[in-house]
Amino acid sequence: MKSFIKILIFICAVSILSCNNNKSDSDTGGELKGRISISGAFALYPMAQKWGEEFMKLHPGVSIDISAGGAGKGMMDVLSGMVDLGMVSREVKPEEIKKGAWYISVTKDAVLPTMNSSNPYMKEICKKGMTNEQFKKIFLTEKAITWGEILGNNSGNKISRYTRSDFCGASEMWAKYLGKKQEDLQGTGVYGDPGMAEAVRNDKSGIGYNNVIYAYDLKTRKVNQGIAVIPVDINSNGMLDKGEMFYDNLDSLMNAVKNGIYPSPPARELYFVSKGKPEKRIVTEFLKFILKEGQRYVKESGYVNLSEKRLQEESDKIR
Repeated sequence: MKSFIKILIFICAVSILSCNNNKSDSDTGGELKGRISISGAFALYPMAQKWGEEFMKLHPGVSIDISAGGAGKGMMDVLSGMVDLGMVSREVKPEEIKKGAWYISVTKDAVLPTMNSSNPYMKEICKKGMTNEQFKKIFLTEKAITWGEILGNNSGNKISRYTRSDFCGASEMWAKYLGKKQEDLQGTGVYGDPGMAEAVRNDKSGIGYNNVIYAYDLKTRKVNQGIAVIPVDINSNGMLDKGEMFYDNLDSLMNAVKNGIYPSPPARELYFVSKGKPEKRIVTEFLKFILKEGQRYVKESGYVNLSEKRLQEESDKIR
């Protein structure tokens, strides 16, 4: 009997020791240590990288691995338990919430229609802009579309339409602006935001759509070389009014998004998603950092700050 009790005590001691060894310092209330894995939307990727870099400076014992692959991949990865956080650039769906998706909004940006800067009709397009109906004809018509059909001239030049081949928030929000779903968009499929920008840059008749951060240069705050942002004729009156001219630089565009002048969709909030409310202290501290100190890096990184009220609402979710 004594031998049995000794063995039982030994087993319990080993189990307790094992549990303590599996606990990271981030769970004990000490200095943060450990690894956070993140995947998902190209739209949020550059901002997440910046937040990750700054958080690791404050906590040298923390390692944050971030990969871009589209909002769909981010959602799939986080719900399957492959990563701690998914980056999602569209609304979280009811069916995803039923599967355990918990989310917070962290910043805002927009999807912009883009074309090649050497397009022969660029001057006319930049003067008049394009309406929602014109974008619908371009991206929702199955047959080939010419510039003449869109601009009302005699041009027989075909428009090279590009869309995303990956399941992403940008396509979903652009399609939603047109009253449809991503699978309804017509065009040659290209992977990722960088791929879309490159395809349009290399095709004089090319037209596509990009998240803000891939359309503008962060240093010059101007549109990236080789592409042009197509102004949206918001009120569809066939011309660009003064209040619709805000594409010249990144800061002007961000103000239009922040103030609700640029339409939403395709403007939208960006999210971090976890499977259930995060339990790891290292993850919750990272999210708290993003909603507080991390907001100072938002504007310089090419994104739009959420309102103080919205930030408080999101912070309350973590608590």
